[in-house]
Amino acid sequence: MLNKLAGIEARFNELERLISDPEVMADYTKVVEYSKERAGLEAIMNTYLEYKSQMQQLEDARELLRDESDPELRELAEEELTTLKESTVELEEALTLMLLPKDPRDDKNVIVEIRAGAGGDEAGLFAADLFRMYTYYAEGRGWKVNVIDQHETGVGGFKGITFEIKGQGAFSRLKYESGVHRVQRVPETESQGRIHTSTVTVAVLAEVDEVDVELDMNDVRVDVFRSQGAGGQSVNTTDSAVRMTHIPSGLVIEVQDERSQLQNRMRAKQILLAKLYEMEMERQRQEQEQERRGQIGTGDRSEKIRTYNYPQNRVTDHRINISSYNLPSVMDGDLDMFVDELATREQAEKLAMRES
Repeated sequence: MLNKLAGIEARFNELERLISDPEVMADYTKVVEYSKERAGLEAIMNTYLEYKSQMQQLEDARELLRDESDPELRELAEEELTTLKESTVELEEALTLMLLPKDPRDDKNVIVEIRAGAGGDEAGLFAADLFRMYTYYAEGRGWKVNVIDQHETGVGGFKGITFEIKGQGAFSRLKYESGVHRVQRVPETESQGRIHTSTVTVAVLAEVDEVDVELDMNDVRVDVFRSQGAGGQSVNTTDSAVRMTHIPSGLVIEVQDERSQLQNRMRAKQILLAKLYEMEMERQRQEQEQERRGQIGTGDRSEKIRTYNYPQNRVTDHRINISSYNLPSVMDGDLDMFVDELATREQAEKLAMRES
């Protein structure tokens, strides 16, 4: 670990030198590239410098303990030594976690797709509730939300809605939301007070650069049509909406919320690239899981990940078996209780794999 940290420190110092180099400063692209890399190393560097300082203090305390004969001073030195040892262990654990392999997509913006599943209009209404929940969560972190495509049910819900969230680390926090979300509640239209169970699927895709994915546009059929508003009425007199069909995979992307056909084409291509990237990542994940743990199933999209039980005021994440009994707060975007624990579990799994 220390050798790896020394290498990171050397690279960090080199980046600081490069950023202040007059020749590099004249190249804006290089400045942005080096500054971004430096920012990515800053947290681990600060922790490492603190760790080195603690190690020096630890050695000083040990030396004082060896040389000191006064009982009272020796007692103080022993207390300080104990405190420094505990602090050093904590820093070592923090550095170990920081050195774990990082998902290269963690700093990316995300594209979120919410689709109503079983439950008819009630599923569509809950899809709208989840969209609001993620919007509140994003706003609370200073991220920007932009709707790309939406299909309304006519009763205030969504058959489906696709939107992007732009912000530092968006994928690192929202990637755990992919899967089936189940809601249990009494619909407003239910006269006898019976609880209905509905489902909504959520897919979270990291935005990818075109260079990350090979896409042959000869494999893509592009259709254009007029944008549709609520109830199906045309809201545009030109064929600005775009549908892209990736023939080899069968993926179909529709975008109609941008102002021009060109903008919609660009956005549709971006989403298609993200989906193709996700499909390839999923294929690799499945192969790795089969090698590591055998035929146990990958779970991902097909499994219920969370239940929102309105009569009990409870939200339960089934992956970590943790419940919140403040459902309104969760629906207002208070998701960190779940996200933090899911991130911690993921780190623990990586650590276990590294040590095995």
